[in-house]
Amino acid sequence: MKYKKLNVLPEFGTNTYLLWDELSKEALYIDCAACHPLLLSTVRDLGLTLKYLVNTHGHGDHIAGNELVKKEFNPLLAIHREDADMLVSAEANLSVFWGERVISPAADILLEDNDVLKLGSQEILVLHTPGHSPGSISLLVAGLLFSGDTLFNESVGRTDLPGGDFDQLLRSIRHKLFSLPDETLVLPGHDRKTTIGDEKMGNPFVGILATI
Repeated sequence: MKYKKLNVLPEFGTNTYLLWDELSKEALYIDCAACHPLLLSTVRDLGLTLKYLVNTHGHGDHIAGNELVKKEFNPLLAIHREDADMLVSAEANLSVFWGERVISPAADILLEDNDVLKLGSQEILVLHTPGHSPGSISLLVAGLLFSGDTLFNESVGRTDLPGGDFDQLLRSIRHKLFSLPDETLVLPGHDRKTTIGDEKMGNPFVGILATI
């Protein structure tokens, strides 16, 4: 499995990921953050077929490119059912609070915990990891964890926004994400990559350091 990180919304530092199976050339976008032509040219330049567009949650800085990508490639748009209403409401996805009105097409697929999406022979496991938002998810495939805004390098997702729950976020990380192998590479929705092992040891919010 191959992936490429794109930064199409630098003012928010949101990470957009393109993930694809090398044999089938089937691909999946994670969190198309803005209407940017790079989202289209990258798929074309790599000769990929975009099968899915997945949002790890429904905040405006993770969904603003959905309309552009959906119109161009018509992938199946997927989000957890608990965040689905945020796609079509600028108030619910909070974009009105920074002077925008982000509206996405509605979801084609309402995801649940332990659902599986397939790219060729590769299986991508959906993990429901609420806390940052009620419908936040992480995606696990081939030793890669796309953690959205749940787990960051030495940090965690904010929980002071509507629907956030700090205790629930910690449970999601400790019980689901920290059960993964230490060598699992964590690719978050913002900032730089890390590993599960590094976060179990050094994360000041939820790692061993948090108990000292």
